[in-house]
Amino acid sequence: MTRFLLSAMPFTGHVTPLCAVAAALVNRGHDVRFYTGAAFQAKVEASGARFVGWQEAPDFDENDLSTTFPRLVGRKGLRQVFINLEDVMIATAPAQARDLAAEFDREPWDAIAADETSVGVVVFAELRACPAATVAILPLNIAVTHGPPSGLGLTPGRNVVTKSRDALLRAAVPLLSRPLTAPLARARAEAGLPPANLTFEKAVFSARLVVASGCPLLDYERRGHPDRVRFVGQLASRAGPADLPTWWGDLDGRTVVHITQGTQNIDPADLIRPALDALGDRDDLLLVVSTGVPGRDELPFPVPSNTRVGGFLPYAELLPRSDVMITNGGWGSTLAALAHGIPLVIAGGDLDKPEIAARVAWAGAGVNLRTGTPSSAQLARAFARVTSDPSFRDAAARVATQLNSLGGAPRAAELLEEFAAA
Repeated sequence: MTRFLLSAMPFTGHVTPLCAVAAALVNRGHDVRFYTGAAFQAKVEASGARFVGWQEAPDFDENDLSTTFPRLVGRKGLRQVFINLEDVMIATAPAQARDLAAEFDREPWDAIAADETSVGVVVFAELRACPAATVAILPLNIAVTHGPPSGLGLTPGRNVVTKSRDALLRAAVPLLSRPLTAPLARARAEAGLPPANLTFEKAVFSARLVVASGCPLLDYERRGHPDRVRFVGQLASRAGPADLPTWWGDLDGRTVVHITQGTQNIDPADLIRPALDALGDRDDLLLVVSTGVPGRDELPFPVPSNTRVGGFLPYAELLPRSDVMITNGGWGSTLAALAHGIPLVIAGGDLDKPEIAARVAWAGAGVNLRTGTPSSAQLARAFARVTSDPSFRDAAARVATQLNSLGGAPRAAELLEEFAAA
């Protein structure tokens, strides 16, 4: 038995895949603790891990970030990305490290693994010389020797001009990440670590093991990843029996279109409303909408007769019955859909969503709308493309085959076992 501590920033899209890894480690006989926000205690405990909550670190509500981090008020796009990284991920790191030190002193562990935005884990691991692995729950953002830097929503160049663009952007990464240099230095100083001139990538990814969700087809089949990077497909656990909505039987015999804006930036006017406007008059379709908030089973506007709404919906039951997904491009829901061979229409407007949309479109498995606020006409055209051109479904099936061949959470657990034993 190995004693593990897993950690994830308190966002649904970060905690859920780490809980799948926790469950796989528990099933293999290991002792697992899980450090995250209080809202996820029940989810953590359902995985079989022991919950360790944020104490000194400022716990927050993922659906109301601006209350805890007021600089996020009204922010979207690239500015939102940098404030998220600086205020939510980096500035909380010293307090996270103090929480982890207190827990370690109470009951030590043998190895720690965390998502790639848990800067506090990196700080703690350096302070205590603790073996630390990364479980990448976002599109892999590690520099390689070709293609553009990840995160810009750009696909690899195919001619002299675009390949030169990629090379220039790779060389500019230290400059592009300069806004994070001072916050990282302040966090390290507050934690008692010496100065280090690190990019965010080098500051957060383990130098020994990166367990990466996704697959090469969703990474532009890039060459040159370091040996420590291991793709494992989709990180999902076996779900138990779900409480189904009363309208679940309406899915029988219907062409089902799932519409979701994930769990961040979930104003339904951005994507859900124009999607309903585009497809709400189609009696041949059943539109199944997730609001992204547990218990919020209604929308703030009237919905068409062919629409059903839920807060969180059980993907284990829904996706095998879905034909197309219209999504803002959250990584977890994107992987879940593609693991079932479902083609996508992606309206990715902020954070990592443009990057995810670009990767799916490059793989041929969906349409990238290149905006987070599409019109109903754009959505109608994209839906028509995805449903009339069989190449999208064929590409989604290829991605599904690759994702499902990589081992998922059980393989991640094996890699962490090997890491801890080394």
